[in-house]
Amino acid sequence: MNPSKYLGNELKYLERVLNSESWSATGGSWNHTLEQKFAEKFGVRYAIAMNSGTAPIHTALKAAGIGPGDEVISPALTVIMDAAATIHAGAIPVFADVNPVTFNIDPADIERKITWKTKAIIAVGLYGLNIDIYPIMDIAARHNLIVIEDNAQAFNPGYKLKSHFASYSFETTKHISCGEGGMLVTNDKGMAEKSRKIAGHGYKNLLADEGRVRSNDDVFQRPEYKRHDMIGYNYRMPEFNAAIALAQLERADELVGMRKRSAWYFKDAMAFCDYLIPQKGEPNSYYTLGAVYEGQERMGVSWKDFRKAYMKNGGDGIYSAWSIPYQEPALSFLSGSCPVAETIQPKLMQFKTNYRDETLAIKKAEALYTTIMKYKRGV
Repeated sequence: MNPSKYLGNELKYLERVLNSESWSATGGSWNHTLEQKFAEKFGVRYAIAMNSGTAPIHTALKAAGIGPGDEVISPALTVIMDAAATIHAGAIPVFADVNPVTFNIDPADIERKITWKTKAIIAVGLYGLNIDIYPIMDIAARHNLIVIEDNAQAFNPGYKLKSHFASYSFETTKHISCGEGGMLVTNDKGMAEKSRKIAGHGYKNLLADEGRVRSNDDVFQRPEYKRHDMIGYNYRMPEFNAAIALAQLERADELVGMRKRSAWYFKDAMAFCDYLIPQKGEPNSYYTLGAVYEGQERMGVSWKDFRKAYMKNGGDGIYSAWSIPYQEPALSFLSGSCPVAETIQPKLMQFKTNYRDETLAIKKAEALYTTIMKYKRGV
């Protein structure tokens, strides 16, 4: 049985929230503590907690002034949320192709997709592999573009922010989790303050490094007091979620280390397999271990049949890649031409790394090795 993910201070911190007078981020301290600890761990100046991993991307776009008629470039191999956040901002998603071996966005195709309408780039660290940000920032500097890193799957405190924004997710499958939640980080004070206001109903007294709005009730409760100097959204993280996320953050190195070790077992299992080709590069945090499956072409064994065999041998399933965003019914009004992403997407296999028991990870990797050897021998 897979042990619980919550083995640290989660229950203790939740009890403290329950016994406190404020359960809201408007007056509570758990969000503030989480933000400070997160900023410290990732070496950034400002961190703003939010209620999902999508909210930071939308907030960053709005803070950067992205709006109707603007174009935002994002990769063709990612979740729909990057394009959805662009649409929420009133802008138009444009899709760039990906590198065939790293699966991350291809800077050369970013350059090809830039028009006079382009205002921002969303770059995604797929499966835990951080983006090679330098060529993207070079492109952005030459074209005066904002760069937002979607690091929902790339939780690597050793990776220093070099773009304008980065977003993180605390959804249940992520490296640290509070069920739902996220974080926006930046080193720009002006952008941080604007982002906090956008995410917090436009309260005028919100600051770059402070999310509490009720710091002085004698002033706040005066009848003549004016609270809002802009219209924002309600993206605030509840104090309960912040308390859980803080307890998870305290164990982040342990949780990330477990994922990395789990991935290495699977990589060892496929070391001599010529039809499972792992993502090139060394992911810093291994959200999953991604690999291109070439078994249909080389052995006549379909993706689905290989997955069934793996599960029969004791594996716990293989995740597929999401459909190309512009091929989803919800985005059928958009167009795109990204042949690399379209070719590798149906072949991608994601092997789970989110284990809490190393012996279980070894067992599942052994199931993969057994499956690989079965087809190698033609059994």
